[in-house]
Amino acid sequence: MKRRNFLSVAGASLALASFEGLALEKSKRPLRLLILGGTRFIGLHMTELALARGHTLTFFNRGRTNTDRFPGVERLRGDRNGDLKSLEGREWDAVIDNSGYVPRQVRDAAALLEPRVARYVFISTISVYESFARANDETSPVGKLADESVETVDGATYGPLKALCETAAYKVFGERRTSIIRPGLIVGPDDNTDRFTYWPARAARGGEMIAPNSPRDPIQLIDARDLAAFTLRIIEDGTGGTFNALSPTGRFTIGDVVTESIAAAKALAKPAIAPKARWIDTKTLDEQKITPWGDMPAWAPSEGDNAGFAATSADRAVKAGLSVRSMRETARDTLVWHLARPEAERAKLKAGLSPEREAEALLAIAKGEAKKG
Repeated sequence: MKRRNFLSVAGASLALASFEGLALEKSKRPLRLLILGGTRFIGLHMTELALARGHTLTFFNRGRTNTDRFPGVERLRGDRNGDLKSLEGREWDAVIDNSGYVPRQVRDAAALLEPRVARYVFISTISVYESFARANDETSPVGKLADESVETVDGATYGPLKALCETAAYKVFGERRTSIIRPGLIVGPDDNTDRFTYWPARAARGGEMIAPNSPRDPIQLIDARDLAAFTLRIIEDGTGGTFNALSPTGRFTIGDVVTESIAAAKALAKPAIAPKARWIDTKTLDEQKITPWGDMPAWAPSEGDNAGFAATSADRAVKAGLSVRSMRETARDTLVWHLARPEAERAKLKAGLSPEREAEALLAIAKGEAKKG
């Protein structure tokens, strides 16, 4: 078997096994599901689980990504920006919208599908909230745009545009037939952003590694497979409403991420020099221009404007069936996937410190400590 095919099969087996009991049982009512997108990250896990539970799937996308995955799934070719023709005249029990970023896209798709689709599930984000200076729940204010016609998606507009997308879905399908899911940081195998992958990948290189501030600092995230399971549960139960889908407050710390990443690296990658975390306080990180979230993925200091960033309520989702797996499982499975990636992807991650920058920072920190000593 060729390496790429072997890795695809291995990855699929890993993902399916990780759903445990939910995937082992067929749904009592097989559904016809449409996924707008479907061939990246969370769509892959949603598809894996939905097929295992006996549902019939259709992808609608441009046909450019992961075209070899799930060859048995029907694919409708089109483009959300003006070419929805292939969706006309078809019926589904639910649509999962993984790829809506501007309200026009959601409004147009929802209006076309509403007469023949029972439920619209929109995957949003906790970035919709107006402020993270305090803890948020689903009733907290969302961000707004001065000009709601803007369609440029960037750091300033991403959250407010997603909030407008939610409104567009509600306006067309109504509250009873709309389900809004707001994930936190989505992590796990197949994450091409590398925002969590950085940690087990960095540990796999071995040696001293920079870790941010304190291992006690809280974080929140959601494994893509847990997000997939929750999304399918919402659809199968016919549950409407808005849900923050992320780990409950206090469940995880950045220390959990680093510790489990190191444990996974020692067990799987077996680097020549064992990985060891060097916890660097925020003042020193600032001096070295090492930024939260970008250079230190998944972490931000819980202070000032970010005081409530790791305190978003997941209570409503937990009551609706959200289950969150252990950090050990997420770190280990992410590293298994990462080690099977092509060399070019493993060598240059999209997030976190580069080896060169980290080495320079560690050297500068050591020199600074020597002067003080």
